[in-house]
Amino acid sequence: MPAAHLPRIEHEVTVMFYDTDCAAVVHNLAYLRFIEEARTIMAEKMGMPLRQMVETGLYPVVLRTEIDYRSPGKVGERLLVRGGVSELARVRFRVEFEIVRPEDGTVLATCRQSLALIRMPGAKAERLPQEWFE
Repeated sequence: MPAAHLPRIEHEVTVMFYDTDCAAVVHNLAYLRFIEEARTIMAEKMGMPLRQMVETGLYPVVLRTEIDYRSPGKVGERLLVRGGVSELARVRFRVEFEIVRPEDGTVLATCRQSLALIRMPGAKAERLPQEWFE
């Protein structure tokens, strides 16, 4: 099911020295951390703030990540992570993100992830909230 009505996110990050390798280029794992931050902010917009996740034991869990690294980011750059939910099913949903250097529009990475809502303890998958579909 299309997810045009669900929130999208634009989140700015600054590349710190610890995000880079010895050539001052963004390390591949740092891109995933940038996406994780944006996805966590998006979850809050969707009614799932971090504290509530801990209290209810219901978490969006990444099942699969695909990422394409297109151009290197460098230390000190400000980057924009933007994306959102692209597809909803009963139990699973997909999100898509891109990381862009705003000053010249260069796309540094694109990412697609599949997630499910998992109730802990027990790791039981739950149906997506009905309000996500309305």
